Amino acid sequence: MGLTSRSLLYVMAAAAVVGVLLTLWLWPRFAGRGPRALLGRLGMLAGTQLTVLATLGLAVNANFQFYTSWHELLGRYDDAPAAVGKWADAGAAAPAGDPTKGLVQPSGPEGLDTVHGLPKGPPELAGKVETVRIVGRRSRVVNPAYVYLPPQYFQPQYARQRFPVIVALSGYPGGTFLLAQHLRVPQTAAALIRAGRMQPTVIVMLRPTIAPPRDTQCVDVPDGPQAETFFTREVPDALRSHYRVGHDPGGWGVLGYSSGGSCALQLVMRHPRTYTSAAALSPDFRVANDPTTGNLFGDGKDRVRRRQEHDLLWRLAHLPVPQVNVLVGTSRTGERNHPAAREFLDAVRPPMRADALVLDHGSHNFATWRRELPAALRWMSSSLTFPEDVVGAS
Repeated sequence: MGLTSRSLLYVMAAAAVVGVLLTLWLWPRFAGRGPRALLGRLGMLAGTQLTVLATLGLAVNANFQFYTSWHELLGRYDDAPAAVGKWADAGAAAPAGDPTKGLVQPSGPEGLDTVHGLPKGPPELAGKVETVRIVGRRSRVVNPAYVYLPPQYFQPQYARQRFPVIVALSGYPGGTFLLAQHLRVPQTAAALIRAGRMQPTVIVMLRPTIAPPRDTQCVDVPDGPQAETFFTREVPDALRSHYRVGHDPGGWGVLGYSSGGSCALQLVMRHPRTYTSAAALSPDFRVANDPTTGNLFGDGKDRVRRRQEHDLLWRLAHLPVPQVNVLVGTSRTGERNHPAAREFLDAVRPPMRADALVLDHGSHNFATWRRELPAALRWMSSSLTFPEDVVGAS
């Protein structure tokens, strides 16, 4: 049974109920003071607690999709946690992807069939959300993605038109499911486009790590996962090869929350020739090693420089400022990143442009990010240039 399957959750819930009932029934038999009675009571308590906690854990994971398979939960990868998938590896840890068969390949449901409120009806009227896997030639990674295509993508008058792109990144741990179910990215975008408050845009939803359960933080790790390469070279190459999307960086932006927001800022400031706009909700402004990341910067002589260059405040003070647009979402109370966000926004100077999305109160959760998302999408839409190139143009 799959880690997120309903059947596993129901079996574990039944085991928890049976455990509680057995404990109530057998407790009088172990009411004495001897070792047998003591061990019996401890065993019943431990068994009951384990089944109850396992049921709660499975329910939370099924709802938030922190880990979508046993392989991700257990870290069963070659040379875990740093290794990435090989083309010939058919294991669930990194599904096989032969780039000769396309850089965007059809996928199974990936949890999309359980997402509520997705656009329904003919694609030319409601749009469409697809599940695909994006193949990276250089990083040799295959990552699952949801792709929202607006109604205009399917309408005859737009048959040769290319569209702007938003790459939407979830937090860590998490995945594409959270972007659709809890942040409600495709649902919100569809409503804004339908109301004429957002230009028709292709939105690609991805998780920010390419080697789960390791948090790769959109960094090219020396002798490890090449996450930065994946998001700045391979994702754009794959999408341009499969969808009618713009080729000019002015039509490409990144949006994310939490660690996905941190990635969005990193990607746009480090690669302004790939992305020109970033909307970051509750981001951090520097990348640091922690138990989930491992050593992101290596042990070589350049490790200090690599760490500094992933500190956005250091970049603003010591490196040329890129010509990009950024939006930072934070809250005056309830968000611990507010002082750092204020410092970052104060440090921005031309030709870079920065805007703020500041709530009076908001915590680090989806309720806050859902409040910020419509404004962030409208801002992104106004920042991106609708592509002028068309399919078949020389």
